[in-house]
Amino acid sequence: MRLGVLDVGSNTVHLLVVDAHSGARPLPAYSHKAELRLAELLDADGAISTEGVDRLAATVAEAVQVSEDQGVEDLLPFATSAVREAPNAEHVLTRVADETGVKLDVLSGEDEARLTFLAARRWFGWSSGQLLLLDIGGGSLEIAYGQDEEPDAAVSLPLGAGRLTGAWLPGDPPGPDDVRALRRHVRAEIARVAGEFNRFNPPDHVVATSKTFRQLARIGGAARSAEGPYVKRQLSRSSLEEWVPRLAAMPAAERAELPGVSEGRARQLLAGALVAEGALDLFRVREVDICPWALREGVILRRLDHLRRA
Repeated sequence: MRLGVLDVGSNTVHLLVVDAHSGARPLPAYSHKAELRLAELLDADGAISTEGVDRLAATVAEAVQVSEDQGVEDLLPFATSAVREAPNAEHVLTRVADETGVKLDVLSGEDEARLTFLAARRWFGWSSGQLLLLDIGGGSLEIAYGQDEEPDAAVSLPLGAGRLTGAWLPGDPPGPDDVRALRRHVRAEIARVAGEFNRFNPPDHVVATSKTFRQLARIGGAARSAEGPYVKRQLSRSSLEEWVPRLAAMPAAERAELPGVSEGRARQLLAGALVAEGALDLFRVREVDICPWALREGVILRRLDHLRRA
C-alpha cells in the first residue's frame, strides 16, 4: 500500500510518500516540501496570523493534490508545536479542515518524542541496547530514553531552533550578550529534566535526528546526504564546541555557504548548535550517531503496526 505522511512543522510542511509492505521497511517513493515557517508567522499574542492560516491552508491543499497525483491510499496528516501551542489552534484546524478536507492530528510533545524514538529504535535495532534519542525541531527539543520500542522516559522542551532564534537572537550576526543569554536559558531548561534521565543507567547508544543535527554533522565533516542513508554519520561535542563561536560570528548569508546548510535554515543554525551542545554536555555525551529516520517515519511505522494487528 502507498502511504503518505503530511507533517505540518514549525519550519516546513513536508509530504513523504512511501510504499509499505508487510514485514519490510517503508520505501520512500516521493517527497514534497514547502518552506512555510509557521513559527515566524505569529502575531503579538503568539497566535498564527491570518496570513499564516491562509498560507497553511493553501499549502495543505497543494500537498493533498500531490498525494492524489502520487496514488496515496492512506494520508496521515499531523501537526507539531507551531500549531499545538498557538492560542488559536482550534480556529486554524477548523479552517484547514473546511478548506482542504484534512483533519490534522495535533501531536503532543511527548508523542513526538515517543514516535521519533520508535523510528530510531527500528533503524538501529536491538543491538543498540539502552538508547538515548535527541531531536531538535523548529519549535521543540525532544528527548527519549529506553531499551524497548516504547521509551522509559520521553520529554519535549520549548527549545526549537526556529523558536529560539526569533525570541533570543535578533541580530545578524547576533550580539555576544544575546548569545550568552540564550546559552544560559538553553542549559537551564535542559538541566531541569536531566535528572529524570540520569537516574537510569548510562545509555549504550546515543542518536540524534532532525535537519539541525544533520547540518551540524555535515559542517563538522560528516558525509554528504547524496552518499545515501547507510553511511555512518556522527557529531561530536568537541566539534560543536569549535563551531558554536564560529557560527555566532557569522551572518546568516555566510552560514548558508557552509556545506549542507540551506539558506532557509542558516539563520537558526546557531540556536540549534547551542541546544545540541548543551544537550551533549549536560547528558555527558561525547558524540552522537545521526539517524536518517525521525518523526515522519515513526508515524508511518506506528500506522503499519496498527494495520498488521488489525
